[in-house]
Amino acid sequence: MNRQMLRSKIHRIAVTECNVEYEGSLTLDPLIMREAGMVPFERIDVYDVDNANRFSTYLIEGRPGSGQCCVNGAAARLVSMGDKLILASYCTVEDEDLADHEPQIVVVGEANRIKEVKGSEGAGVRV
Repeated sequence: MNRQMLRSKIHRIAVTECNVEYEGSLTLDPLIMREAGMVPFERIDVYDVDNANRFSTYLIEGRPGSGQCCVNGAAARLVSMGDKLILASYCTVEDEDLADHEPQIVVVGEANRIKEVKGSEGAGVRV
């Protein structure tokens, strides 16, 4: 048997732009993307901490070092500038590999700068 597991997460990144006219996706600073092990055109789930909206989209690269997090297309109507988002990607893990599975967690702070990169998180712990 296999399970769908969290592969990587970018925690509390702020929306820097909303662009309804773009065809779709989420534009992200590629330096943040790389720290999370995410790649362009990868499917992600987006969770808005401020309004509880949830949606799926895919990533495209923005400007390196910009801290950019631009929600594009119809999804831009689900977020507001400055909202804090959680971006998550998932993978399939065989049961026998579960003990070795470790997600990549990227915590961002002011101006969407990386504060911490870790391989786990505790329940009920605020970062």
